[in-house]
Amino acid sequence: MPHSPSYLFLSPAAWQEKIDAAEALAASCRLCPRACGVDRFKGEKGFCNAPGEMAVAGIFPHHGEEPPLSGARGSGTVFFSHCTLRCLFCQNYQISHEAEGECYSVELLARKMVDLQKQGCHNINLVTASHFLPWVLRSLQMAAEAGLAVPIVYNCGGYESVQTIDILNNIVNIYLPDMKYGNAESAKKFSAAPDYVRVNQAAIKAMFRQAGPLKCDGDGVAYRGLCIRHLVLPHGLAGTFEILEFLKSSFDPADIFISLMAQYFPAYKAGEHKELSRKITAEEYAPVKEAFLEAGFNGFFQEIAEPQADLKFKIDFKTRKNKALTGE
Repeated sequence: MPHSPSYLFLSPAAWQEKIDAAEALAASCRLCPRACGVDRFKGEKGFCNAPGEMAVAGIFPHHGEEPPLSGARGSGTVFFSHCTLRCLFCQNYQISHEAEGECYSVELLARKMVDLQKQGCHNINLVTASHFLPWVLRSLQMAAEAGLAVPIVYNCGGYESVQTIDILNNIVNIYLPDMKYGNAESAKKFSAAPDYVRVNQAAIKAMFRQAGPLKCDGDGVAYRGLCIRHLVLPHGLAGTFEILEFLKSSFDPADIFISLMAQYFPAYKAGEHKELSRKITAEEYAPVKEAFLEAGFNGFFQEIAEPQADLKFKIDFKTRKNKALTGE
């Protein structure tokens, strides 16, 4: 088939090498930059509080992702429970902070991913999967052997170890990371990750080295590349212009697809912090959008009038487990 995903060409030995590398990281856990050192296979828990088996909060076709990912038939999205960050404004706090979800075997996830492909989904979209990497890789190999042949999207908060990204080479086709912060102070205060900026920038470079610019087929659906998400926060707290300067100095803007989001609202514990307790304004967002466009970045630029409409894609993970998310 045209644009066949690279994982289809991995030999059993190559799969096993990657699984062994991921298991070595999990046995004294260094799957994420926290490097907690716990033995995940013995059920020891580190910062993310993840158990020694996969936990999945929901798995369904998602029609509210960026257009190159959702296309006409949706992105086959797998939401994993737990998270390596502690964002006070997390919209998916039910799974990241409250651990909503259920245990999934390797075999069950493989079957579910193949089923998403049968439903017509353009890709398999793994959301915050790093802390379950050894199990996820086994599921992907099993799914590929059972006929999975759509691109794999790695959808993450951008707080990733380069070691982990290296393991994903030739498995992940599309990287969808956040660049949450351009300054360390906000990263520490709002996500408990004082090293976020340094770690995030290294991870973004590693992802680009692997996947390159975002590439789409004749229908505008992505099959390979990097798409960087950035959520604009009120009062400039995200350090957006610092992120812009990093991207301008590190890449050709024509090679970078940006998803600039205006949908911030004070979710989870954001209301307890005055600076995070309101949505962003048009006066805050307009100069940010203009700066990215003037610098020559391509992408998906959300309009300030859209955020209320975008709430139709807000997910209640206590009730939505497998029903398609269409926004209706």
